[in-house]
Amino acid sequence: MTSADERRHALRRPSLKDYARESLRALFTERGWPAYRADQLVTWLYRNDVDELDRMTNLPASIRSELAREFDLRSLEVVEIQRSVDGTQKLLLGAADGARIEAVLIPEERRNTLCVSTQVGCPLSCRFCATGALGFTRNLTTAEIVDQVLLATREMPEGTSLTNLVFMGMGEPLLNLPAVSEAIRILTDPKAFALAPRRVTVSTSGVLPQIAPLLEVAPIHLAVSLHATTDEVRDVLVPINQRFPIVELLETLREEPRIHRRRPVFFEYTLMEGVNDSVEDARRLPGLLDGIPSKVNVIPMNPHPDAAYRAPAPEVVDRFTAILHDAGVRVTLRRDRGRDIDAACGQLANRRSAAVPGDAIAARAGKDGPGVGAESTES
Repeated sequence: MTSADERRHALRRPSLKDYARESLRALFTERGWPAYRADQLVTWLYRNDVDELDRMTNLPASIRSELAREFDLRSLEVVEIQRSVDGTQKLLLGAADGARIEAVLIPEERRNTLCVSTQVGCPLSCRFCATGALGFTRNLTTAEIVDQVLLATREMPEGTSLTNLVFMGMGEPLLNLPAVSEAIRILTDPKAFALAPRRVTVSTSGVLPQIAPLLEVAPIHLAVSLHATTDEVRDVLVPINQRFPIVELLETLREEPRIHRRRPVFFEYTLMEGVNDSVEDARRLPGLLDGIPSKVNVIPMNPHPDAAYRAPAPEVVDRFTAILHDAGVRVTLRRDRGRDIDAACGQLANRRSAAVPGDAIAARAGKDGPGVGAESTES
């Protein structure tokens, strides 16, 4: 981000969508307004999807006028939408400071899942993920996270609704925990989006100090990007492992009381040929996960121009998942969707359709809890 970009972002007026309902009620009370007026505002913003104060006719004109002077209502706009042959939609969204992010919408027979971003770029530089090559620009605001949901749901067919939401887009959610936490409160608020917490999954590469605070927000699901069974390999693939190695990561999860049989961890394991796909890796993994209520999502590596790795042969993938299954691990093989528009797991970075040149941003997605962007076969 240039100094000019930084100034523009710093000067951005706060958005009313930066506040969950309880925060809005406190803000209204401080101004001498009845708290129930905040509830009315929330209904307009999220249940009615109205982003013009003049249309919120049950709010007094004096309140609408003051809010209009001090707050914004729109933080993102749609720049481009790409549609896959399998129904996946990739939304490129623009912020006021010129930043671009992406959200991925996956329609399925019985569910509709949206994958959202939490940062512009990513600071973690995971070697196999295209986002890692982008570098880090800034955190998203709560409003920018929530607006991804509002804009994506407008693209859904009439009569359908969003059923699942995963924080698996660009960025590390736990490095933007305040904004992510407030967004979760909005998403699970019965007067706002009314998503059941169990339908929300947040993925992390392993920012250990922030796991407990995240799980205190709501009874959501946690996904962990594991991708290796030894520190030697994970130090390279997921560099944050050098700070929080595998043993510490797994022990933190093992001791976390909010992780249990009805609220398991989803471990993401991207298979890369000759890197982490050996029989030894498959046999080692069940022991590492012992004592942690969990499911494993096996993801064959998706190609992208910056990739130094590739997927193993199908028979190697099948062997890996079979070993896990035989060891009693709950395992799902993800068959990623949206490849033709670069919307599959780890593919997206600075690539748009030829018709509209410019930036694009990565979204990681799957199925079965952390489930977007993939068809899955559970073993």
